[in-house]
Amino acid sequence: MTVLPDGLVRPAYGDRTLADVLPGVATALGVAVDRAGLPPDPLGLTAALGGARRVAVLLVDGLGAQLLRDHAHLAPTLAALTGPAGDLDAPCPSTTPVSLTTLGTGVPPGGHGVLGFVTAVPGEDRLLNHVAWTDDPDPRDWQPRPTVFEQAAAAGLPVTAVAPYAYDGSGLSTAAYRGATYSGTVSAGDLSAVLLQSLALAPTGLVYGYTPELDLTGHVRGVDSDSWRMQLALVDRLVEQVVDGLPDDAALLVTADHGMLDVPAHTRVDVDDEPALLDGVALLAGEPRARYVHAVPGAAADVLDAWRGVLGDRAWVAGRDEAVASGVFGDVDAALAGRIGDVVALARGPWAITASGTEPGPSRLAAYHGSLTAAEVAIPLLLARGRAL
Repeated sequence: MTVLPDGLVRPAYGDRTLADVLPGVATALGVAVDRAGLPPDPLGLTAALGGARRVAVLLVDGLGAQLLRDHAHLAPTLAALTGPAGDLDAPCPSTTPVSLTTLGTGVPPGGHGVLGFVTAVPGEDRLLNHVAWTDDPDPRDWQPRPTVFEQAAAAGLPVTAVAPYAYDGSGLSTAAYRGATYSGTVSAGDLSAVLLQSLALAPTGLVYGYTPELDLTGHVRGVDSDSWRMQLALVDRLVEQVVDGLPDDAALLVTADHGMLDVPAHTRVDVDDEPALLDGVALLAGEPRARYVHAVPGAAADVLDAWRGVLGDRAWVAGRDEAVASGVFGDVDAALAGRIGDVVALARGPWAITASGTEPGPSRLAAYHGSLTAAEVAIPLLLARGRAL
């Protein structure tokens, strides 16, 4: 297996990643989940949940494990929760669409096909932005694996997804959450209330909750900002409300999709200022810390050489075959490999590869994620149990 450069982490699929959370919860609730050969409960959640028959899983977008430890004084409720399995690994790339689908399906990205924030649609000379996705391509075709929610519902377990109403029916929600009853929310307080109401509806069940504001605040203001710190305190209050309202026989797991880090102006490489990075390039996909580069026919080797030459040790730059063989995506279905670029560039240290001309908005952000540094990959898994457990 390919040795990754110093500072990059290969996600431990089937051992301690985000993909292992919902299968472990389903197992604890008596539902067998098809994970394409991965173990059903490597995190030991059956024991950790202590016999809970109602379980809520709350995902806080952007809550990296190291960020939480560094700001524990601002999040006393989160800091006081137990960690039943230590830190988990986010998938690769460490970005929201990939992580949410990895959570929802219980398999690594190479098995479900949502392989980046933006990926090419093979054979169509166009890009798919997974957070602006509606129904083209059809989410059930693009991501055909049954979700954990579908498998749980088929087994008779009530399952609910509690998330912003604006995401209901989106391509990403369909790919990641289908099978769950979607309960749309309008605010953090509404999320707390609806999550608890959903837990109370039946004597057994699985409820998933999602809150995006911490990630958005980090992107726009930076994680080293008063805005981010104040938003973390609000997240902690949200979790406190859910913990205080837990039914006696219920449990709450809190996790995240990735961490993030600030990227200063002097550690950015703008492809529009480096013509060599665009020579022979048909499509530039991914995001600033996790790039997929699709070459025009016959130019892949030259593009790989150019990206390695310009970026040097600022990124791990690999051809598609090398990146797939490295295991960072888990086992990659051959039918999905074309969604990965001919060239893959994962940023090292604090670097980012921006594109100010074609991606002006993303290129102006203060903080990013997507690569495989510990700051991006390490995510928490925290547990609260009702009084009867």
